[in-house]
Amino acid sequence: MKVRLMNSEGEQKRVEVGFSWTTFFFGFIPALVRGDLKWASVLFISAVIVGVFTLGFGAWLPGILFSFTYNKIYIKDLIDKGYKPANDADRDALERRGVFVKERDYVDQ
Repeated sequence: MKVRLMNSEGEQKRVEVGFSWTTFFFGFIPALVRGDLKWASVLFISAVIVGVFTLGFGAWLPGILFSFTYNKIYIKDLIDKGYKPANDADRDALERRGVFVKERDYVDQ
């Protein structure tokens, strides 16, 4: 399920809620493409560290583990940067998935 987030300047981001299939298959690359350098580096460094200790066989493990939580982390970071749900349906979808959004904290259209 995708939701729209908007900031005060009207910039919109359409983000996926729930399991991150792109992180599952491509590891740190989706975070890098989104411009989320903090989490891209966390994923990359954790893959390198796990890969070193498992002779490369476990380098995929951090991507699989982060795929369960990355979209939620990304949405929370966007909300901290001033983005808000675009409407009631988006706010309700985020609340159902456990992303904290303040009551009536959305952008009217």
